[in-house]
Amino acid sequence: MSETEAVLRQPAEVQYAGELARLIEADKSARPPGWQLSPQSVRKFITGDETLDVSRKFYGDDALVDRAIVALMGTQGLMLVGEPGTAKSMLSELLAAAISGQSGLVVQGSAGAVEDHFRYGWNYALLLAEGPSERALTPSPLFEAMRTGAIARVEELTRCPPEVQDAMISILSEKTIAIPELGQDLALRAKPGFSVIATANLRDRGVHDMSSALKRRFNFETVHPIDDPDFERVLIMKELEKRWSGMDLDVKVEPAIVDVLVAAFQDLRNGRTRDGVSLGKPAAVMSTAEAVNVAHAATLEAGYLDGKALTAGHVARQLQGVVLKDDPEDGKKFRAYIDHVAKDRARHSKHWKAFHTAARDLKLEIKK
Repeated sequence: MSETEAVLRQPAEVQYAGELARLIEADKSARPPGWQLSPQSVRKFITGDETLDVSRKFYGDDALVDRAIVALMGTQGLMLVGEPGTAKSMLSELLAAAISGQSGLVVQGSAGAVEDHFRYGWNYALLLAEGPSERALTPSPLFEAMRTGAIARVEELTRCPPEVQDAMISILSEKTIAIPELGQDLALRAKPGFSVIATANLRDRGVHDMSSALKRRFNFETVHPIDDPDFERVLIMKELEKRWSGMDLDVKVEPAIVDVLVAAFQDLRNGRTRDGVSLGKPAAVMSTAEAVNVAHAATLEAGYLDGKALTAGHVARQLQGVVLKDDPEDGKKFRAYIDHVAKDRARHSKHWKAFHTAARDLKLEIKK
């Protein structure tokens, strides 16, 4: 096994290196300064192109992809907001890989983030030995992106303290980081191609609200959950195939079983069925990412523990771990879904019958 294969997940620019190479070779359109691909080719990399054998990677609103690309050609940063599990981070990674050829210049937002994570720090051993010098300076991912003209990514920006967030204001507006320790007039000025893509979960709103000054430096785009069941089905199967690669497991999945999974997630996510029946909407995140996790866990249970083909019963048992996170009311809402919607569908479908039979035996009560 080669070194590049012996990891669980490669960055987008490595995983799709062949596709990027084909796009670069075929790209004859104008490119913004510092971009390795034209905006049209960036779109093809993300939404797919059959002619160049480029796969679709983002399943959702293609118009959102276009707006995101346009935003990164401007002077502001791009802020992707949405519910957890709506592929905000994946989209930011794909954009960075397509535009800059690298997606690893990332700051992970957290309560422990400090200004050094956005600007620069120091190697204190060298600082003590030599005093302030470029050799002693430790660049942040944003610093490195400015120096090389690349896209920097900030994950979960609203989890950073406000004073740390505001370190980005001058970076985004002036495209400059002053380094007073090395001289009064010394500063790093961003090269063409530099921009910032930040993400934030709508459920984190209020953790650390962004200042109005910082908000003005970003174009905001909301990434919505996938509403099209066909899109969601294709994405789940595609992600499952990635997870199965390298596993000694012969997995057979009937499309009708995936239909049950997608229908259950969309029903509970939207608080209503496709037929218009109102449901109790769980507080738990019912995202496509969670649906992929449920499908993967169900196939592992079926293949490794039961030694049998996947059934909708395996799906029902694994769905419990998504619904029962922390809100006691979610168990009651899922129980109502089982007793009414799933029970009714079980009369007409063997897969829904397997789902209903397994779900009836689940322990859905959460003690406070």
